[in-house]
Amino acid sequence: MSNIEIDQLGNKSELKRSLKSRHITMISLGGTIGTGLFLASGSAISTAGPGGALLAYALIGVMVYFLMTSLGEMAAFMPTSGSFSTYATRFVDPAFGFALGWNYWYNWAITIAAEIAAVSIIMKYWFPDSSSLLWTVLFIVVVLSFNLLSVKAYGESEYWFAMIKVATVIIFIIVSFLMIFGILGGHDPVGLSNFFVDEAPFNGGFMAMFGIFLAAGFSFQGTEMLGVTAGETDDPGKNIPKAVRSVFWRILLFYIFAIGAIGLLIPYTDTRLLSDDIAMSPFTIVFDQLGVAFAASVMNAIILTAMLSAGNSGLYAASRMLYQLAVDGKAPKFFAKVNTRGIPIYALLATLAVGSLSFLASFFGDGVVYIWLLNASGMSGFIAWVGIAVSHYRFRKAYVAQGRDIKDLPYVSPWYPFGPLFAFVVCMIVIIGQNYTAFTGGTIDWYGVLVSYIGLPLFAMLWVGYKMKHKTKIVPLEKCDLDY
Repeated sequence: MSNIEIDQLGNKSELKRSLKSRHITMISLGGTIGTGLFLASGSAISTAGPGGALLAYALIGVMVYFLMTSLGEMAAFMPTSGSFSTYATRFVDPAFGFALGWNYWYNWAITIAAEIAAVSIIMKYWFPDSSSLLWTVLFIVVVLSFNLLSVKAYGESEYWFAMIKVATVIIFIIVSFLMIFGILGGHDPVGLSNFFVDEAPFNGGFMAMFGIFLAAGFSFQGTEMLGVTAGETDDPGKNIPKAVRSVFWRILLFYIFAIGAIGLLIPYTDTRLLSDDIAMSPFTIVFDQLGVAFAASVMNAIILTAMLSAGNSGLYAASRMLYQLAVDGKAPKFFAKVNTRGIPIYALLATLAVGSLSFLASFFGDGVVYIWLLNASGMSGFIAWVGIAVSHYRFRKAYVAQGRDIKDLPYVSPWYPFGPLFAFVVCMIVIIGQNYTAFTGGTIDWYGVLVSYIGLPLFAMLWVGYKMKHKTKIVPLEKCDLDY
């Protein structure tokens, strides 16, 4: 397909299809590996026990697999940087697509701010007396440089960032199981003794596992970036399905095996698992038991690459979404302008500016504004996932309603309609249950409700506002635009 896209305003815009199969596989995979696995997994095991944590992460992993097959079917057929925003516009309602696009852009713009703040903390582990401003500026320069050079430069940087995380998890899993069987570590075989210690494998009952189930969803956010990369992927009909097929098995390998290994090596009663300190990361504890010198520094460096990866990917995803919104006439048209290297330069700079300004908000008023900005983005990933599920359900219905043959699709989701319906239900449970404890006390904690659910009314305002202004309606199946 041509690199050239003509927006409805008559402007020519060009993105380069320079991302290879290995790039998009690592981008979607690397998006799931971060602090959720390296740090939060310990807290999950401590709260729900090793069995409860395993079951919660497995259920979310299955849901994410269904989402990826849904997104993969649409992205292979219609590769666009607007991804689920474009699909929602064409297959559901233009207002829904508008709200999804801006919601997703905001989510990643604020995530950049969070990563800027986190990198300064990480660097002070080694340089406690250094200036936070120094690390902030350096972080911004690094991620901006990778994104400004070319999409291929972004793809290569993200490939190697992800490779470091992937290699760490694989080494951790191999080492852990060798320690479990007494081959490494100089100890007798651990076996299943820690897995069944005290109240394990399930601790705290159903509600404890439900709480971990909600938190686990955040750990997997970023996999949907596969859809955003489709607009700049070489041979998307071939490479998108290839990446989708690998996602489930790698999620299974990395999360389920890693959490299983932690649960077997460290009893859930170990208070170190509840710490947010990198020195108390379950990965650090295991490597320390093995006798790895400077285990905490090694994990600190790996978590630093995870932060850089998140900022790098966040800037890419948000700028491409803003670019596509402009191409579709849903954002100011100058955001659709690209430079000679195929980079949507104004969308990129605007996204970084919003992220940087949000970060600066953390220095004023005890960071209250910043906390609210973060809270507003908290549900954005789940809202995007709901959008993917709904769009795919409608896409397949429209495809059949217009007399097309499913066999002609470059990739066919094997679980339709169960897959998108299951993903929709699970995402809605996660969204509604975000702060269920606010409703279970003697009185409703209205402040807790507002903090947890503020993302929903903001999304609704975007949706309803656009709908009222443009008088949009749900697109009939027979009129869904399937041409690309």
